[in-house]
Amino acid sequence: MIEKLRLILSKIFVGFLFVLVIFASSLWEDKAPFVTSLLFFLGAILVGIASMGRLWCSVYIAGYKTGHLVTQGPYSMCRNPLYFFSLVGGLGVGFASETLLIPLLILIAFVAYYPFVIKSEEAELIVKHKSEFENYLKSVPMFFPNTSLLKEPEEYIVKPRIFRQHMFDTLLFIWLLGALVVIKELHELKIIPTLFKIY
Repeated sequence: MIEKLRLILSKIFVGFLFVLVIFASSLWEDKAPFVTSLLFFLGAILVGIASMGRLWCSVYIAGYKTGHLVTQGPYSMCRNPLYFFSLVGGLGVGFASETLLIPLLILIAFVAYYPFVIKSEEAELIVKHKSEFENYLKSVPMFFPNTSLLKEPEEYIVKPRIFRQHMFDTLLFIWLLGALVVIKELHELKIIPTLFKIY
């Protein structure tokens, strides 16, 4: 029941964000145009970091996520690097909208939603991997990476077919960045109306 409610709320939030991005434009364009350039540049940097990070995570979990406990590479620095890089990417897309409101809304939604997802997944992993996961819980932070803990093997077997599928997921934020550029151009051409302006 709670999971269904969360899913419904997530869809409502994404729909609201979509409408906001389509029909709103940045007030910074009028008041301080250089700020819009800085925000887009920051967003592009974050999207780049997120895309590389998610790709790095995919190398380690492609085909292994449910089979055994992955504790190397990005998973040696924190227990949820894929979610961490997803947040970075979400904030990147938010900043690329050249506003501060949209990344703030994304951050609030993430903080409200993902801790429950993480706790639910960890409860399943404790049942599945028992003491191995309990030791992992004690030694590796939940969300923010600790780079001093990084452990990488000399070699790692990757399952190409599954990794290829994951590669398309890593491009999501880059595609969204491109969509924002197109939407801005459509606003300037008056093809899509600007109904309101936001910071």
